[in-house]
Amino acid sequence: MSAAERWRQALLAWAIPDEIIAAAPESPWGFPTNLFAGRADSALKRSPSPANLRALEALPEGGTVLDVGVGGGAGSLPLAGRAGLLTGIDPSQSMLDSFSGAAAGAGVASKTILGSWPEAADRAEPADVVICHHVGYNVPDLAPFIAALASKARRRVVVELTPRHPLAWMNDLWLTFHGLSRPEGPTYEDAAAVVAELGHNVRHELSSGPPVMSGFPNRQDAIALVRKRVCLRPDQDEELAGALGARLTQTEGLWSASPPEHEIATLWWEPGTR
Repeated sequence: MSAAERWRQALLAWAIPDEIIAAAPESPWGFPTNLFAGRADSALKRSPSPANLRALEALPEGGTVLDVGVGGGAGSLPLAGRAGLLTGIDPSQSMLDSFSGAAAGAGVASKTILGSWPEAADRAEPADVVICHHVGYNVPDLAPFIAALASKARRRVVVELTPRHPLAWMNDLWLTFHGLSRPEGPTYEDAAAVVAELGHNVRHELSSGPPVMSGFPNRQDAIALVRKRVCLRPDQDEELAGALGARLTQTEGLWSASPPEHEIATLWWEPGTR
């Protein structure tokens, strides 16, 4: 089995059973735009992340950056001091509006493209550096996605991921509330194998440190986001809070629920190196 097919099969195993979806009071997917805006603001205030540094290594002064799955811009806005133009692609217009406003505040020119990748790739100009943060685990067909990233990069592609599927930290909640065992994979190493299978000399590294801060002023909103993910009812919120335990935290006035450890994987390659 190819690396691309292994990735696809591992992601398809995350499908939520139809009966759980049917009983859920709301869709388990999607994020509030203000959460991504908070992440972008936090990213501008912290030291550059490993993914930022890998992008900056290849980005010339006044160069161009293409951010695929831009969200609020947490991946590309830290490059604003060197970049001459940031282009963000996202399927959400509200995310693009948030990114545009943040880019203007950071004093960097920006463009936006509404659409999904790789379908929107033909509307994007090539860039010195192409980045993609925390999108890969949403992409079962990773090979054409990666190929399109590489096709638009003149100097480097940088991809940031969690080391394993970003919802795996909730697996115990699925077992507790639904009696359902969830997968553990795929991992960033599986993603790197897909890149290598396409012929690229991909390098990767793991790093740990404080997370990019984002969250909610109200504890209940943080619980509600996890409730949505795990397909529970509002009357189960306090039971859910108990199951979350120390993973439900308040930091700098913001409530969030997240895994106790914070590791990030960075993958990067030069598109011409095969």
